Amino acid sequence: MDLTLTTRDAGGKTIVAVGGEIDVYTAPKLRDKITELVAAGVYDIVIDMEQVEFLDSTGLGVLVGGLKKVRAHDGSLELVCNQDRLLKIFKITGLAKVFVIHDNADAALAGS
Repeated sequence: MDLTLTTRDAGGKTIVAVGGEIDVYTAPKLRDKITELVAAGVYDIVIDMEQVEFLDSTGLGVLVGGLKKVRAHDGSLELVCNQDRLLKIFKITGLAKVFVIHDNADAALAGS
């Protein structure tokens, strides 16, 4: 399974819609996209994971690394995730307390 990334600007934030599997093979693609956005001066990023089918520890590491990158610029990296199996990973690892996780992209844009 490959990883698809689609970027769009909305409401002052940049949404990166991710589809497929975020694993040891595909995670560098996501990391590169986040690095590219931060290098371009984009510091408020929403990672939309509604189409993500699988997430492993490498993917979690990329998300944490991305969060550190935007926070260095007083930015934010929020997640859109409504799948129980992925939410469970965030809860088990304690990352549910680190990331702001929204049910959908509209909620992320509304800041709720």
